Amino acid sequence: MADEPLVLGIETSCDETGVGIVRGHTLLADAVASSVDEHARFGGVVPEVASRAHLEAMVPTIHRALKEAGVSARDLDGIAVTAGPGLAGALLVGVSAAKAYAYALGKPLYGVNHLASHICVDQLEHGALPEPTMALLVSGGHSSLLLSSDVTSDVRPLGATIDDAAGEAFDKIARVLDLGFPGGPVIDRYAREGDPEAIAFPRGLTGPRDAAYDFSFSGLKTAVARWIEAKRAAGEEVPVRDVAASFQEAVVDVLTRKAVRACKDEGVEHLMIGGGVAANSRLRALAQERCEAAGLQLRVPRPKLCTDNGAMVAALGAEMVARNRAASDWDLSADSSLPVTEPHVPGRDRDHDHVHEVSKENLYS
Repeated sequence: MADEPLVLGIETSCDETGVGIVRGHTLLADAVASSVDEHARFGGVVPEVASRAHLEAMVPTIHRALKEAGVSARDLDGIAVTAGPGLAGALLVGVSAAKAYAYALGKPLYGVNHLASHICVDQLEHGALPEPTMALLVSGGHSSLLLSSDVTSDVRPLGATIDDAAGEAFDKIARVLDLGFPGGPVIDRYAREGDPEAIAFPRGLTGPRDAAYDFSFSGLKTAVARWIEAKRAAGEEVPVRDVAASFQEAVVDVLTRKAVRACKDEGVEHLMIGGGVAANSRLRALAQERCEAAGLQLRVPRPKLCTDNGAMVAALGAEMVARNRAASDWDLSADSSLPVTEPHVPGRDRDHDHVHEVSKENLYS
């Protein structure tokens, strides 16, 4: 175990300041400082508020992670950080912090992709990823089907949302129902007491001529909102639990149906589900049911590892070190639209290792 790479990962793509420490496939620390309460009164994430929260939380969260892991910063084999995609200002805070720590410690720096990190985190739960792996990533900003033969270098997009992501639709419907923010957990909770067949909400992009692996939840969101508005206009009580259950069923039905189809079409035997919406209880249950019926192996990390966290970034960073991938240059920049086809941002000089002649003792104590 001591020979496995020890990597610290920093995640600041949205409203979570996450710092994780991983040794190989073993999670040693997962420290998170969330600013969700600061955004709740606005009904969604405010980029400037998120950036300032990251600035305040960064150093304390790193210190907490090191203490939890029981390691010294000098013991690290590398620093990994989310370089994109995400909110530009929030990403810049994490990238700047990672550069500072990596330079001060004389350690290699790895700018990695947020989506590839969501795939790689499953290694902390279930061991090495099968190659290839089909990944269904669902969150507030992403709904994607990805085929990965090597999470450090080869991630191929098969499908994605063409409008609202699944998590975004959850937030908007929760707001229409006056359930607060974030919407995912609260709708999941209300849906458990509702009837998923009470209301026949539409399933977007499921027709014979529609894109097989793309997603669309904008029409569903509009249909639910209009149904609620019609009830209120008629002076009738809105059955919140049934609406939540029926809406949720429409979302997870489409997600799981397309993911299983992609596995069959590509001849892949393993489906991995990640991202914040992967914490949804109905999504996990229906995915398990359909994977078993199709003879597929389902891999879903525990809910805490599905939401944004530093552990997933550290996991991908450790894999980069283990596979001798090139470190990033010091001019690494945040890229809010970094494509998933770039799991990490390698440096132009493939031979340098970022170990400097500057004394670590003079820079970091």
